[in-house]
Amino acid sequence: MTAVLYVEGGGKGKALRAECRKGFARFLAAAGLKGRMPKIVASGSHQSAFDDFRHALNEPECDHFIVLLVDSEGPVAENSDSWMHLRQQDGWARPASVTDDSAHLMVQCMEAWFLADKACLAKFFGQGFNGNALPGHPEIEKIPKNDLLTGLKNATRQCKPKGEYAKGQHAFAVLAAIDPDRVLEASPRAALLVDTLMADVSGA
Repeated sequence: MTAVLYVEGGGKGKALRAECRKGFARFLAAAGLKGRMPKIVASGSHQSAFDDFRHALNEPECDHFIVLLVDSEGPVAENSDSWMHLRQQDGWARPASVTDDSAHLMVQCMEAWFLADKACLAKFFGQGFNGNALPGHPEIEKIPKNDLLTGLKNATRQCKPKGEYAKGQHAFAVLAAIDPDRVLEASPRAALLVDTLMADVSGA
């Protein structure tokens, strides 16, 4: 069975959505899915990703494993699965036709993954990078989204020639460059995503 992954990211422009797909593809390939990759759909906004996911489920004769990947936008309770969190935060009900493992979260947003590989960030942004400005919490999923984004901007403010971190300009290039092994070790939710996709391939 082929998996189709609907991800939050890429905005409204075709070029940025292509960069989003490329970034996730390189990350997942390096995480062990090379040669058995899911189809990646960059949906743009948080809500658009869910809308695309639901639309795909309703397509006639859909025989794919349809997966949703979005930012959690906030902390996720330890006893909460992805659908429980999305219902509480966004009011999204799990469609009756899907299983619990059809939704996954980047906690609390994709940029948390970057903090698992600070050496890559330093290399990517180069001259002027200030790693001391990044949040120092060892559990990256517990860092609030605003702290993540503010820390990245402060750490890169003096960088040349790339300049201050901007999601549309840098996010997916960084995603393509970071070490998945470090991310999966630091982020249980990222590890769950990869394990789910691996299991789907193995069970095909």
